[in-house]
Amino acid sequence: MTDAPSHPPARRDRSQLREERRRRRRRGIQVAVAAGIAAVLLIGGAVTAMVLINQGSTTAAPSEAPEPEPIVFPDDEPAAEPGAEPCTTVSVLSSFENAEMVERLAYGYNAEPRDVDGSCVTVVASKDKSGIAAEEAAVGFSEAAEDERPVVWIPDARSWLGVAREAGGGANVPEEGTSVGSSDIVLAMPEPLAAAIGWGEEPPTWAEVFETAADAEVWADLDHPEWGEFKLGKTSPVIASSGEAAMLASYGAAAGSVADLTADDIADDEVTDEVKQHELATSHYMATPEHFLWHARQSADAGGSAADFLSAVIVDEKSVWDYNRGITSRDGVTRIESDPPAEALVPIYPSDGFYIADNPAVVLTGSWVDEGEAAAAEDFLRFAGTKEGQAIVRETGYRDLNGELDAEIQEVGALAETSDAGLDFPEPQVVVAMHEAFPDVRKRANVLFLLDVSGSMGDPIETGETKLEAAKHAVELSLDHFSDGDQVGLAAFSEVDAQALAPGEVSAVADIADTRDDFESALGGLEPIEWTPLYEAVDTFAKRQADDWDPDRINAIVLLSDGRNETEAPSTSSQQMLDTLEELHHSTPVLVFTLAYGADADVKTLQSISSATGAHYYDATDPTEVDEVLGDLVTSF
Repeated sequence: MTDAPSHPPARRDRSQLREERRRRRRRGIQVAVAAGIAAVLLIGGAVTAMVLINQGSTTAAPSEAPEPEPIVFPDDEPAAEPGAEPCTTVSVLSSFENAEMVERLAYGYNAEPRDVDGSCVTVVASKDKSGIAAEEAAVGFSEAAEDERPVVWIPDARSWLGVAREAGGGANVPEEGTSVGSSDIVLAMPEPLAAAIGWGEEPPTWAEVFETAADAEVWADLDHPEWGEFKLGKTSPVIASSGEAAMLASYGAAAGSVADLTADDIADDEVTDEVKQHELATSHYMATPEHFLWHARQSADAGGSAADFLSAVIVDEKSVWDYNRGITSRDGVTRIESDPPAEALVPIYPSDGFYIADNPAVVLTGSWVDEGEAAAAEDFLRFAGTKEGQAIVRETGYRDLNGELDAEIQEVGALAETSDAGLDFPEPQVVVAMHEAFPDVRKRANVLFLLDVSGSMGDPIETGETKLEAAKHAVELSLDHFSDGDQVGLAAFSEVDAQALAPGEVSAVADIADTRDDFESALGGLEPIEWTPLYEAVDTFAKRQADDWDPDRINAIVLLSDGRNETEAPSTSSQQMLDTLEELHHSTPVLVFTLAYGADADVKTLQSISSATGAHYYDATDPTEVDEVLGDLVTSF
């Protein structure tokens, strides 16, 4: 934009005009009832009002329809006796975010006798990241055996149904789903920060959020220089619904209206330039909201403040409630229960709208789903809409189909009772356009892959490869995540004949578009050597990365190691290494993402390294999973 001073006000003016004439979107489930697209499911003699979520639907303004009457949830009607064995198994796939709710619904359903077409029914719940599940749904879960494929899919947001269908899954994934409950996607801030900036009392627009995040002096101007710069946490939009919501809000703010975002807006050059500026305020991306919240809690528990790690993070209400009651997760899978934090999170509901994670359930239509499984699956969805099912929805931190929260959960999470500003996710072509644009607009990386090439990396694994061969393959695959402009390099470390850090840097950190061939050649030439100077390697290369620190990039190291620090000659100590990382963290922070590789990896040390830098630890102690784990890790960039 050559005339920079004039463009932003013009976009804000357009937003104001649109605000005067645009239709206010009501909470998706209530509007659907008001618009007459509630479905009455007649299954097993029970009548249940459920809401069909249509990917292409629009919402009506309050003036065009009366306020809908609350849904009266019917009682569950289990069978008098279970049907005959063998039971029909209904495999239900959820996202990480809504896994607890889905698991509890499955437990509640299984606790009563069921008889569908003469057979008993057992519901089995599993989970995966939303974006990964959408990719698998698009190809009919072809990597799994037919009897291991899901019958029901409940992503945490409707957007993933459209993503899967647009990617080729139309034959397997229905266009519309049945919402089982909802959670608003909000901006969450540590309470002292929310109070200092005033957003708890007067919510900002999304444009104000991104403008503030770009202001390096915002906390100093509010007499809190100890909080540093504004640190905005986001999940990856190709992996998590909260990341999708954040990126869509960024595009909407740049285009002038979050509620009226179109695919044409996403393709607009001026909008794209502004979104790129928004992304510069992002600390880094992560695969799940739990990653950010775990680090915030670690910062607070270490004697500091959650503000040491983040100023705000875009997450769902359920995650805010979990954090405020003392529940965190390092990886989105394992669960840590502790006392409530000293600094609670405050959910901020931006005034120009926020997206709703509506948890749509679909019975998949792939060839692996037979009639008996489909009928049993529909009965499970019926249960989700009953009085008993909706009680479970509320008990697990979600809004029921009337938009109501459990009163205690609302209090602990400091969640809004109701709001008129909830937005449905846009139609699929808009979401897909955003996914496709993300590689161009995301914050660029300045990252060094640092590989352990000690002697044990020559050990074989179950696949028949050596550990080093499998690691090389995983690194090569991970390069596909990076784009033109990402600076990527490679170093490896071992020690032999008292020669520390052999071979050292083998491919300089540079634009991967220009150096990928050299990088892959250097990667292919790595061989196992001998000792493991882990502390020396991290200390040395963290300093080198800090020397080239760029505030407009995600400055990082990806460390893969399979063992403990072992050296032939005296070398850097663990404390010296951690002191270096601590010193760098306050001036030129380098994120050190650690990957424990194989059963003998020093997990505790690798966790302490990543924690000291505000990065994340990844577990590939089963070395056959290194492709998947490293692929997950690089979504941080």
